[in-house]
This record gives sequence, C-alpha cells and structure tokens, in this order.
Amino acid sequence: MKEALGWSAFWIVLAFIFNVGIYYWQGPKPAVEFLTGYLIELSLSIDNLFVFIVIFAYFKVPRDYQHKVLFWGIVGAQILRAVFILAGVNLIERFHWLIYLFGVFLIIGSAKMFTHKDEDIHPEQNPIFKLCRKVIPTTPNYDGEKFFVRQNNRWIATPLFLVLVVIDITDLVFAVDSVPAVLAITLNSFIVYTSNIFAILGLRSFYFVLARVMQLFHYLHYGLAVILGFVGVKMLLADLYKIPTGLALGVVVGTLLISIFASLVWPEKKPQLKNLKS
Repeated sequence: MKEALGWSAFWIVLAFIFNVGIYYWQGPKPAVEFLTGYLIELSLSIDNLFVFIVIFAYFKVPRDYQHKVLFWGIVGAQILRAVFILAGVNLIERFHWLIYLFGVFLIIGSAKMFTHKDEDIHPEQNPIFKLCRKVIPTTPNYDGEKFFVRQNNRWIATPLFLVLVVIDITDLVFAVDSVPAVLAITLNSFIVYTSNIFAILGLRSFYFVLARVMQLFHYLHYGLAVILGFVGVKMLLADLYKIPTGLALGVVVGTLLISIFASLVWPEKKPQLKNLKS
C-alpha cells in the first residue's frame, strides 16, 4: 500500500510538472485545457479501475500476476487511444456536426452511470473474449506470469492472456466516453493525447490503492456521471455559447471534491444481518 501510494503521488506530480511546462511553452490557455482534460480523464480512469477489480476477481487472477497484466494493459491502452484520439479530432474537424453526436452520447453515458451503478459485470460475455477462446488454444490453468507457453511444439495462450484482452477491450470501451469528454475541452490533439497518457500512466499504482479503499468513495460514481453530463451539455452548446475552460475546470474539480467529501461524511451503510433464534 505504501509503495502504491508513493508511485501514485509520483505520477500525479509528474503530470503537474508537465502542466507547468505547457504553461511556459504554449501559454495559460493550453495549460488550463491540459489540467481540465487530465482531471476528467483521471477521474474516469479511476472509475474504470473498479471494473478491473471485478475482472481480476472473476478470473481469480493472483495478486502477484496483476502487475504484469496492468502494465501491458496500459501499453495497449496508449496505442489504442492514440488511434482513437487522432480519428476523433480529424472527424470533428471535417464533420463539425459530430460534436453534437458526441454530446448526446456523453449525456446518455451519464444517465447510464446514474442508473446502472449496481449492475453486475460479466466479462465472460464479451464477444471478443468468446472469439479469443474459440480461436486461440488456451491452457486450463495459469502458468506464472506467462501469457504464452510452448506445448507440443506450438505456442498456447494462458488464461492470463485472455484477461489482458478483456482489460484492453474494457479500456477501449471506456475510452468511447472519456476521449469525447476531453474533446469537449479542446481539439488540440497534443493536449488531448498527453492528458490521456498522463492519466493512465499511473493506473497500475492507483489500482492497488483503490483495491483497498474503493468502498470509501461510493459517491464518486455519481460525481463522474455529473461530469460526463456537463461536458456533454458543453458540446451541445458549442455553437451557441462556449463555456470557458476555466469554468469547466472549476466544475470538474468542484464535483470531484463534493463527491469525495460526501462519501467521507456519509459512509455507505453495510447491510446488517439480524440474529435469528432457532
């Protein structure tokens, strides 16, 4: 826990140092855009980690192996998000009306986060996961931290590789929400990509912190839903009224602080079992 907290702090401080560099290199406006995008992406990425916890628990991945899966999952996420961001920026610049589509999509995502908080997650039902199990020969058990093992002169995947596939697919699905949210702040692909990268670089450390304290912040989920809804509205109003980036930053920070404060002041009540007399 101590090591995870230390690395989490390191990545956050590194992001703020980079933010200062943007301020002196490109000016205050891009710096505020980076900070806003970073906080949005970081908060949404933290919400993703709750799903990762469920995935690891479902596949019974030993804690010692989770480090490697998260590391390569983050590498895959950086590549996939680069493609996603470049495509998104180019599409909006060519077809401006797509900004309204993204806005509606974010508002729908916000509504789903409000209403589906306690919905069960079934990683095994993912169609790509099912396809991988049919196409890729897989060993029945884990073999240390190996993704592939050699048997009978051929390479066979281990269940750990399938977990990695599910993790990357899950991150890509969440990117459908988070990337348009940052695009609502700026269309500067450099700012969008770097804010995404810095947010997900520390995910491996954040995961092991959240795995211990995830029950403390039960209202954070609703705060993230509010943020998604806000940036969705910001996109829809883009041509009528351009919400200042500074105001957007204030809304994001304020919502996160309120949701964390509410979680600490009103902790989640655990159901109590009544004593039954025989």
